[in-house]
Amino acid sequence: MLIRRYLSLSELLAKKSHFLLGPRQTGKTSLIRETMPHCRIYNLLDFETFLRLNQNPSRLREELKGYKGHVVIDEIQKLPSLLDEVQILIEEQNLRFLLTGSSARKLRRSGVNLLGGRARTIHMHPLTSFELGDQFDLMRAINFGTLPAIYFAEDPGLDLRAYAGEYLKEEIAAEGLTRNVPAFSRFLETAALCNGQIINYQAISSDAAVPRTTVQEYFAILKDTLIAEEIEPWRKTKKRKAVTTSKFYFFDVGVANHLQHAGRIAQKSKLFGDAFEAFIFQELAAYRDYISRGTLHYWRSEDHYEVDFILDEKIAIEVKGTSRLSKDDFKGMRALQAEKAMKSHIIVCLESVPRDVDGIRVMPWETFLKDLWAGALK
Repeated sequence: MLIRRYLSLSELLAKKSHFLLGPRQTGKTSLIRETMPHCRIYNLLDFETFLRLNQNPSRLREELKGYKGHVVIDEIQKLPSLLDEVQILIEEQNLRFLLTGSSARKLRRSGVNLLGGRARTIHMHPLTSFELGDQFDLMRAINFGTLPAIYFAEDPGLDLRAYAGEYLKEEIAAEGLTRNVPAFSRFLETAALCNGQIINYQAISSDAAVPRTTVQEYFAILKDTLIAEEIEPWRKTKKRKAVTTSKFYFFDVGVANHLQHAGRIAQKSKLFGDAFEAFIFQELAAYRDYISRGTLHYWRSEDHYEVDFILDEKIAIEVKGTSRLSKDDFKGMRALQAEKAMKSHIIVCLESVPRDVDGIRVMPWETFLKDLWAGALK
């Protein structure tokens, strides 16, 4: 099904070459095929293409001599040595390249030329509520995530299971990121149970039966393959000292739910609140990378007051999976409000009517998402 994505690849390349990075099946290749059909495309997952360029990387220059259009190299991490040729073509022929990949780790660890500022980096996310429009369904997103092929699948649960297996096989085993795939598989399930939580490496080490140092390395793999993101704490409060430990969120709530063996999540169930928060994170991360190009933090004081997200260091956002807020639901936001550091304080929830409570905006999730993507949050 054709969904218009927020990213415009032609607009990006009109300014500069770009690395387009994102986990598998976020839709990078489909977007290229749909919006850049006349570009020269090199897909390094194609064995013949990979073999030809691997044997002689300079063939790229030979094949593109005199070419004036845009060039796409799909899955560039499969052959990082091509980046030397790309740099020469950028400098000598003024070509614009779109270099896609699902792992920044292999590029960095290969010690290769990353074009020295000649290309910008942008991350691609699963489908957003804005992109889905009328086809967006909150509970479908909560349960199965919004990876394009899975969201529209007849049996999304089965496809999620296949996706997790594909990730372990292709991203971990095939790329040689770890030698112990069974241990990493155990870790992955344990890490998913910590989705959206402050990470306790020692506890995860015990649960996954792997050393703490290995757990830290495995989390680095998740970050570098873009499967999870580290959200650092916002520390600029003065009245209450902030904690210094980061949170981790998986890139897609459906993938996290599958790895947790969560089963079907109902709106009023115990699991809904955490999944709802993870979904809002997904939307905020996409907004940050596509539009604001700013930052995303969380805040927690040492005396346990907490606000889920700080967007661009000016908008505080608390997420509550309830249709009736209690006084306790305002405690974290009131504590942060007392610091007088934010321009806006928002609680996103399931209530049906927006309201203002002493300067804290209570927003139904539909209104929040609409305002977010319209750039109307102030």
